[in-house]
Amino acid sequence: MYAFEYHRPSSLKEAASLARKNADAKLLAGGQSLIPPLKLRLARPTAMIDLGNLPELRGISVVGTNVVIGAATRHAEVAASKDVQMSLPVLAKVASGIGDRQVRNMGTLGGAIANNDPAADYPAALLGLGATVSTNKRDITSDKFFTGLYETALRPGEIITSVAFPMAKRAAYIKFRNPASRYALVGVFVSETAGRVRVAVTGAAQCVFRVKDMELALAAKFAPEAIARIRLPADKLNSDLHASAEYRSHLITVLAQRAVEAALSGK
Repeated sequence: MYAFEYHRPSSLKEAASLARKNADAKLLAGGQSLIPPLKLRLARPTAMIDLGNLPELRGISVVGTNVVIGAATRHAEVAASKDVQMSLPVLAKVASGIGDRQVRNMGTLGGAIANNDPAADYPAALLGLGATVSTNKRDITSDKFFTGLYETALRPGEIITSVAFPMAKRAAYIKFRNPASRYALVGVFVSETAGRVRVAVTGAAQCVFRVKDMELALAAKFAPEAIARIRLPADKLNSDLHASAEYRSHLITVLAQRAVEAALSGK
């Protein structure tokens, strides 16, 4: 990897100041998305700002009707949390299925959503539940947070501090895994929260997205057959060596139906 300056700030304020002063700096959380391109020399930051020493970015709490998770909280911690398992079990299931054991024990919520990999699981959970991302400057709804391929609404010097996930009446996430990477060829998150239905899809396009036609159909009748005939145009989906766009289109409908079945059964 290329040489860079290493900073380990002792406060969020110091971290934000360092980020503002170094336009090419990278924030280091768990490092699971950042270290590989560094080793391959695909990334060349001038500075690295390590957020691992900031306890204010970690932790899980239940606040009203939300489960609030600190940005530096690791996937394994979310999966094992009794608060998450009791208040929002679907989120514990999502976290338990991310990557492999090393990724779950090192990767963080904030790092995953800031990277916004098109096949990542957490973006589907945020968009599928209508979560709110809090930074050191503002709150951003999930509908406005994910903007494109590896792109988000984060501004220079802005650091994710936590994410508030609304509790759901019922919800489920089903994904079709790549057998090697464990990333989702397609993943579908379905939820019903306070009478509102949301359907989010990851792995199928350049960025996580909602399927409004399915949401309307499920709002009228929350049952698998309500969305059985809904198909997304293949010309807007990814096509690669792992799966064609047509196959991904087929998977979205199939997995959405399975997610509805799982949500109804509480599994």
